[in-house]
Amino acid sequence: MAKFYGIGTGPGDSDLLTVKGQKVLHQVDCLYTPEPKKGGKSLALKIVMPYLKEDLEIKQRHFPMVNTLETKQAAWDAIAAEIIADVQQGKNVAFITLGDPMIYSTYAYLLERVQGEVETETIAGISSFTQIANSLQIPLVMDDESYAVLPATKDEALIKAALEMFSTVILMKVSVALPKILKLLGEQNLLEQTILVSDASMETEEITVGIQALTEEAKLSYFSTMIVYKNRDF
Repeated sequence: MAKFYGIGTGPGDSDLLTVKGQKVLHQVDCLYTPEPKKGGKSLALKIVMPYLKEDLEIKQRHFPMVNTLETKQAAWDAIAAEIIADVQQGKNVAFITLGDPMIYSTYAYLLERVQGEVETETIAGISSFTQIANSLQIPLVMDDESYAVLPATKDEALIKAALEMFSTVILMKVSVALPKILKLLGEQNLLEQTILVSDASMETEEITVGIQALTEEAKLSYFSTMIVYKNRDF
């Protein structure tokens, strides 16, 4: 029976794609890949290119990066309907997504639309923040420590509470909220305890240990993450 697969590609390095992810990619008949901008290049597709068979049907689909929920829902509905039709025609179909499919991924919106219509399977991927911690060889948490993962776009009160409550705080999407994040970290005297990584595991990766010299005007990659280590010295 044909199936729909969601596959996490990992953060950027093709070598970080799981063995299971590689196997499934080589078996499927059709691959959907997210396109953040119409006509733009898909980073997820670039990551998995070494593992694709020559006759694979690739469907690059645009997912609007807008604040209007109705616009996004319309895209999710249309793409999900297309996926269902492909699977019902007997094709094994996969959708690839950066990092892990269950962490801030558009895939989750597709999954809730296709479940019950076709058989599904989701294959884990390495998240950017776990890759960063392993690359730096600095544990996210130890013993009875705790950690939180938040998008930097959340309101100040929530981020401030996380910085006060948790041993380690991971801030995603910091490029779109840099002034707010620098302000909060400065108020908590945590700038020196923060590591900034852009384009984790990619050729363009940049690592900054201690961000006290970072300014609000800095232009960061969209794929930028901060890890605030309250209990570590660098």
